[in-house]
Amino acid sequence: MLHGNDTTVTHFVLLGFPSSQAIQVVFFLTFLMLYSMVLLGNIGLMVLIRTSPQLHTPMYFFLSNLSFVDLCYCSVIVPKMLVNFLAEKKIISYVGCGLQFYFFCTFADTESFILASMAYDRYVAICNPLLYTVMMSPKICILLLALSYVGGTLSALVHTCFAFRLSFCGPNVINHFFCDLPLLLKLSCSDTSLNELLLYTYGSSVEIMSSVIIIISYILIVISVLKIRSATARRKTFSTCASHLTSVIIYEGTLLFIYSRPSSWYSPTSDKYISVFYTIIVPVLNPLIYSLRNKDVKDAFWKAIDSKVFAH
Repeated sequence: MLHGNDTTVTHFVLLGFPSSQAIQVVFFLTFLMLYSMVLLGNIGLMVLIRTSPQLHTPMYFFLSNLSFVDLCYCSVIVPKMLVNFLAEKKIISYVGCGLQFYFFCTFADTESFILASMAYDRYVAICNPLLYTVMMSPKICILLLALSYVGGTLSALVHTCFAFRLSFCGPNVINHFFCDLPLLLKLSCSDTSLNELLLYTYGSSVEIMSSVIIIISYILIVISVLKIRSATARRKTFSTCASHLTSVIIYEGTLLFIYSRPSSWYSPTSDKYISVFYTIIVPVLNPLIYSLRNKDVKDAFWKAIDSKVFAH
């Protein structure tokens, strides 16, 4: 699946952020701190949801899986990135490059589908509260989650299989900190028109489909909320969606900008810095967004802290 005909390239060079050795060390320490925040925030949120009975609801079921996916796709990229900051030869094997892209694509697209599932959950909770337990039963939640992972996996398989059937005859330098598809296509000595079509249509359709589900859900939510007479009740209802909507705008907006443009619009240097945002900053921000703006999570956190303190 990974080796195409006439492939002579055995590894790729990840250019990363070219700079002096001293700056590379600064980059290493900065991204190590950010990655530590990703680990602490997302694992902490998963453990809190798992151990707090009051958070055993569909909304937090999806949130815990969102944290898991954030943790996974960040971990596919950042450890290798950290090694390359200090390494003299910033290389990744041909197979390693294929696997890195495959798992990144799997988890990135799965996150889009999970965000769409969370929007549907909010729609049901606000617009059909009497049917919530039926429409968001454990079986439905598991089905939506399974479809999210299946959708992400299929998308990754399509792009990876078609990309690594191409021939790579050199050069092998990728002006990025991970194996991203648009830059890989530029290095191929084969015809990449089909790959670019798949990226622009099938790849974009994943983000567009999840975005459409989210937009329709929120249009229906807004219509329902505007019918509420009490301004206080309207604000309280909207606040339950604020965290999710913030996360969606940041994540989906960045991905659509990066992957839904014609290839002629790609700018490796600027895109590299934009990629930092959705590969590292978003996994850092999500636990903060959902904890600082969520009363249930904050209450569960302090209850867990109190139980630990008084237990001793």
